[in-house]
Amino acid sequence: MAEYKINTKEIKDYAEKLRAGDRVLLSGTVYTSRDAAHKRIKALIDEGKELPYDLNGASIYYAGPTPTPEGLAIGSCGPTTSSRMDKFAPEFLDLGLNSMIGKGPRNKAVIDAIVRNGAVYFCAVGGAGAVASKCITECEVIAFEDLGCESAKRLEFNEFPLIVGIDCHGNSLFDVGDNK
Repeated sequence: MAEYKINTKEIKDYAEKLRAGDRVLLSGTVYTSRDAAHKRIKALIDEGKELPYDLNGASIYYAGPTPTPEGLAIGSCGPTTSSRMDKFAPEFLDLGLNSMIGKGPRNKAVIDAIVRNGAVYFCAVGGAGAVASKCITECEVIAFEDLGCESAKRLEFNEFPLIVGIDCHGNSLFDVGDNK
C-alpha cells in the first residue's frame, strides 16, 4: 500500500494510481453535504437551478460538523455513514464529482459510477472527528444555513488523513469475506 499527499485539484491525475487501502493526506477545497443537503441539491438539479457549488471536479465530505468553538476553524468533523447518500451519488458522479469522503461500504450502483467516471471514494476514521478537525483550516457555510450542522459548507483541508475505500478500478476495502 502506498502513501500520497494530494491536493483536491489533483485527484483526477492520481485516480489511476490510487488503490483501495492506500493512505492519502488530502489538502484543498472540500464541500460538506449529507442527507438533507443532498436532497436539496438533487431538487436544484431537477429544476435546472444553480447549485451551491460546482459538482464538476468537486470533493464532497459526508459530514455534519458540530458548532465551531471560539478560536478554531470548525468543531468536531467526523464522517457520516456514506450509504445514506447512495441514491444521489451516481448522478452526482456523472455530473463530474471526483471524490467522496465518508465511512462504510457503497452499493453497486455507486461503485459502477465511480469506475465509469474515474472517481475515488475515500474513508475517514469514524469516532475521531475532534482529531480530524485539526486538519481543517477554514469553514464557511455556503448554502442551506437553516439545516444547521447539515448545511453545505466549503472547507479547506490541510493533510486530512484518509484511506482509499474504493478506487477507480472498482477495488474496495469492503470486498472481504462474505462481502465478496
